[in-house]
Amino acid sequence: MSFLGIDIGQTGCKVIAFSVRGQPLASAYREYPIISDQPGQAELDSAGVVQHCKECIAKVAAAVQATDPVSAMAVSSQGEAFTVIGPEGEYLSNAMITSDIRCELQVGEITERLGRENLYRITGHSPHTMFTLFKLAWLRQNRPEILDSAWKILCFEDLLGYELTGEAVTDYSMAGWTMMLDVTRRQWSGVILDSIGIEAALLPEPRPSGCVVGSVKKKLCEEIGLTENAVVVTGGHDQPCGALGAGVIGPGVAMYSTGTADCISPAFDRLVLNDTMRDSNLATYHHVVHGLYFTVAFNLTGGNLLRWFRDEFGRDETRRAEETDSDPYELLISQMPTQPTRIMVLPHFAPTGTPYFDVSPTGEILGLKLSTTRGEFIKALLEGTTYEMKLNVEILARAGVEINQLRAIGGGAKSAAWMQIKANIMDIPIVAMQVSEAACMGAAMLSAVGSGAIDSIDAAVQQWVRPARVYEPSKPNAAKYRERYGIYRRLYDTIKPIGQELSRLT
Repeated sequence: MSFLGIDIGQTGCKVIAFSVRGQPLASAYREYPIISDQPGQAELDSAGVVQHCKECIAKVAAAVQATDPVSAMAVSSQGEAFTVIGPEGEYLSNAMITSDIRCELQVGEITERLGRENLYRITGHSPHTMFTLFKLAWLRQNRPEILDSAWKILCFEDLLGYELTGEAVTDYSMAGWTMMLDVTRRQWSGVILDSIGIEAALLPEPRPSGCVVGSVKKKLCEEIGLTENAVVVTGGHDQPCGALGAGVIGPGVAMYSTGTADCISPAFDRLVLNDTMRDSNLATYHHVVHGLYFTVAFNLTGGNLLRWFRDEFGRDETRRAEETDSDPYELLISQMPTQPTRIMVLPHFAPTGTPYFDVSPTGEILGLKLSTTRGEFIKALLEGTTYEMKLNVEILARAGVEINQLRAIGGGAKSAAWMQIKANIMDIPIVAMQVSEAACMGAAMLSAVGSGAIDSIDAAVQQWVRPARVYEPSKPNAAKYRERYGIYRRLYDTIKPIGQELSRLT
């Protein structure tokens, strides 16, 4: 038997089958476009996403059917994006994703009405345009006919589960990320829902991660090549699923994910709702591991900063990579010097994440000289994104969430040079994991435990999670980075007034 981890992201979906001992057996991936036809809009065609997921499931199921047929599956999903479902199961809306910022007005209105402190106390989150709550408020004000016709409002984990089983169920981590769950009571908040005119009956039932939702419909099993006994298990938000896949199941350890964005996500064993977390926009919500809580420190400019450089200034490396069947990113990174640079990059090339939640920031590159090399510039970009995450780690420590080890996943974890920069700046050991697709693995682990094939999460982590390499900080370079980081900490407050003046010009 095998277990599927289904990861539904903003630009594509991936499905991986794992054996009962955690070995990857087969995988499939499909991309889909983001719809941005008007200012502030960022949506996905929900029907298209579900169809791509089914195609990936079918491809992977066919690959393992003869030797390890699929017995269970779970979904790791991007957060907040939701789809409104009509009474006949029809899709009444596209899914508004993280970067859809049309609800800025509604963020201000609801925050003023309910109070920032009250919102944080109930939901464990600070107000931001990314969250489902405010996107639904925008829909209520601008397209009320959609919500008036709604039968259910489902995020992608819930939506695919509903399509596969006919049951409308979510897990606590996904429900929490909508900013509509009472994080203490583990139920939808009447106060929050009343503020946007939504009834709890329109939302899926919240359950713990790792619970059986139901069996896959018989007809659908035939269509996509699954055995009749295949079940769907509650998965979770992609960040805690990834953390589980990296073995983050206790305090002191955090996942460090480097993809389009940079995320550092620790687990802790108590509900932390203090002023430091709130003022730094650090959420507290449920981990996919029972009894643990979770937060996400993130910067929306992460690996996409290196991709920007590749696309704008790395055409030669891209061409050479195509000719030699190599990785253009490695060709770029190989040009970096060994020593820390004297260039400072404030990596706010997109709306910031924690701690600022600044939707109109100003990125900055300081310290350029005529002698600056291409390699120095590339390295400075990676240093800047890491300085930003170090800032978040320091804030977490002040809030009482200590991190002693970072476990690296995502595309960036495959680069030894990049990982060593992170270890040196963080001055914390970084463990690169053997399976970098940890979100899929975490979801598959939940399905294996939830279906009864593995006794517990602890047992699953012991069997499945394997480190590939440990990057220890270099003491000389760590000391140099501490000095540079002292300068970095002053950049945001220094640059912001200038950025505001620039914004007025444009």
